[in-house]
Amino acid sequence: MPSCRRTTAVAASALSAAALVGLTPTAAGAHGAVFNPVSRVAACYAEGPETPKSQVCKDLVADSGTQPLYDWNEVNIANADGRHQALIPDGKLCSANREKYRALDWARTDWPATAVAAGSFDFKVRVTAPHSGTMTVYITKAGFDPTQPLKWSDLDPTPVAVYGTTRTATDGYYNFTGNLPARTGRHIVYKVWQRSDSPEAFYSCSDVTFGGAATGTQAQKQAQAPTEAKIAAGASLSTVSHAGHGGDEQPPALSAETAESPSSPLPTALAGAGALAAFAGGSLLLGRRRNPSAS
Repeated sequence: MPSCRRTTAVAASALSAAALVGLTPTAAGAHGAVFNPVSRVAACYAEGPETPKSQVCKDLVADSGTQPLYDWNEVNIANADGRHQALIPDGKLCSANREKYRALDWARTDWPATAVAAGSFDFKVRVTAPHSGTMTVYITKAGFDPTQPLKWSDLDPTPVAVYGTTRTATDGYYNFTGNLPARTGRHIVYKVWQRSDSPEAFYSCSDVTFGGAATGTQAQKQAQAPTEAKIAAGASLSTVSHAGHGGDEQPPALSAETAESPSSPLPTALAGAGALAAFAGGSLLLGRRRNPSAS
């Protein structure tokens, strides 16, 4: 094959490869859940997606299938960028307004709960991909009605804990201490984890009971966190990444530039294609100069 044709073929192949790379979706990243007090999704996953024990977890699987439980570490909004209340309407806080996790918003008093008391509390968050950012934890106000959908106005504006997260986590956990105010009965602990290296944020609801032994509907079940063996056993059935820093293949400047970023991967692919086309053109001219007789 004449050199100019070889050059053109190579350039075309490179161009096609660049377009494919730019248009191929990357695997979704998953990053963690609150294990103390146990979040709703973690409690149901611990019971077993295929054989849940509590009625609310059985109902969740009947409504939404098992995948939301196998993806227990994913409840997120990729482009939150601190706009939590703007993106999540009242009644959708626990699901982060994601249809996949809609059952987590159910206003029921039979969610597995963690018994707590006022005062110092040791929070524990299991992470499969640590990220730099801030974890802010709230609790519902005194007098909260757990039979009503959770609203932003139900949360006490004073956080019970604020923790700066890093890209490392001891044995896969963030451990930090907060302070729970005086409450009685059933309440919700709500966590917002906003990354600082990306617009992505994560959310969770944990049911807690104050006042000693629970009675009536509060006595349904004490929440249990998934064991490491349970986490490992279900990882292959998850649709999201259970390792590494999902999304961190993007440059750290992404969070500042997200408003100007293209919504489709196509412009990026075309930009790369343009660069390769320019390279191919230059190579073709160079080939012709080196071999004027080539056709």
